[in-house]
Amino acid sequence: MARLPLIDPDTTSGDIRAAFDRMPVKLNIFCMMAHAETNAMPLMRLANSILHKQKLSAVNRELLILQAAQLEGGAYEWRQHVPIALGVGVTQAQIDAVERGHYDDASLNAAERALLGFGREVVEKVRVGDVAFAGVREHFSDQEIVEAIVTLGFYMMMARLTEATETDLDPAAGMVVYESGRKRG
Repeated sequence: MARLPLIDPDTTSGDIRAAFDRMPVKLNIFCMMAHAETNAMPLMRLANSILHKQKLSAVNRELLILQAAQLEGGAYEWRQHVPIALGVGVTQAQIDAVERGHYDDASLNAAERALLGFGREVVEKVRVGDVAFAGVREHFSDQEIVEAIVTLGFYMMMARLTEATETDLDPAAGMVVYESGRKRG
């Protein structure tokens, strides 16, 4: 049971109510996020831009989201993003490799291995070493590198939100929410 009560979408108003009304599923993460009323809408817009507007490919984005969830213990994010990852083309073998922290797994290509090595350092060390940075630079544009950092940071924050508040896990609905956001995005 969550440490804080979830905000009932029917009790909200204004922009946040409109956002809830557009959602095909009112996920607990959004009902928890709604406590931070002035931050909720900017966070939802950022989430939508990460999921639908980045140059970084959907496969690479989902690998990074799963990596952040795995490294941060974000059970909520893991549950919602595994179906999205599968839906955008990440293989089960790649998901298993990320879950085990095996970023050199044969299921991952050279660019994905470099990206996940870079991602691990972003999460665990903050300051990325020269070798990891050179590796990611070999495969990704400046824009994609910054988008990768933003993606990791956002999902690290979401893991902290859901884990610190012990937000109840929803059934996996991530792909429904993802598709809904893509139509608006």
